[in-house]
Amino acid sequence: MKIATFRLPHARPDQPGATFAAVITETSFDDDGVEYATQAIELQGITDAGAYLTLPPRERTIAIRTAMSEAQEDPGKVLDVTQFGYDTLIPYPSKIFCIGLNYRNHILETGLELPDYPTVFAKYGQTLTGPFSDITVPEADHRMDYEGELAVIIGAPGKNIPKNQAMRHVGGYAVSNDISLRGYQGRTDEWMQGKIFEATTPIGPWLVSDDEFDHDAQLTTLVNGEVRQNDSVSDLVFGVTELIEYLSEMITLLPGDIIMTGTPGGVALAMRDENGRRPWLQPGDVVETRIEGLGAQRNVIK
Repeated sequence: MKIATFRLPHARPDQPGATFAAVITETSFDDDGVEYATQAIELQGITDAGAYLTLPPRERTIAIRTAMSEAQEDPGKVLDVTQFGYDTLIPYPSKIFCIGLNYRNHILETGLELPDYPTVFAKYGQTLTGPFSDITVPEADHRMDYEGELAVIIGAPGKNIPKNQAMRHVGGYAVSNDISLRGYQGRTDEWMQGKIFEATTPIGPWLVSDDEFDHDAQLTTLVNGEVRQNDSVSDLVFGVTELIEYLSEMITLLPGDIIMTGTPGGVALAMRDENGRRPWLQPGDVVETRIEGLGAQRNVIK
């Protein structure tokens, strides 16, 4: 099952009721094999995918069944997705966890050893943006980098969750990009200040349930059509169940919480051109992040 958050045409970001959650009912593939949605059915009264996850499981089931049943009776309720824009998938998470240096090949390109424990830092809700939103290079720091990542979205609350029960708490998965401002990040040993610039973290386009996700899916990040990152999400040092166990030892995980699981090798920070310069993102660049089964996001850098 795929759940997305859409914005009504011409709606302002501050306009109440301007977004709605919908279940994707039909997808297609482009010439590159990238999946995109073509049809969806609105989940009445549910503003976004995060609000959907905060419902009790029984109410979620009723919302899906009701929407599907009504669409069968009235085909006019089947929406043409091209008429709507995607909004921030989970606009108001209580927590966003980010895991640093969690892909084996990324750790090797930095010259470090595999860690004994996950490196954890946090983001705030204001850092999130839509999967097709423009992202602005801030005046404060031009060294903008991409970090395509698998995001795990919590679907059931829990504290001290053992690894063998962790999957019961997964609401789904999504594509994410931990856009980083490396100048600010490198000012101190603490990374967070380079990770929390406003509206720089796209999530989406969809939340995909575990039964439809391949845990060996390929993650690919492209800049202006050039492949920069290409790795299986199974290359994680600390996998999904281990991260849920570890994080839930510290704090209760809540529906809608986001765990960004880390990025593979190929980031601009680890690259240099023939002149010794790193290929930071610049205005006009187009960043695409894809994960098999989870669709793709496309962000223009401004």
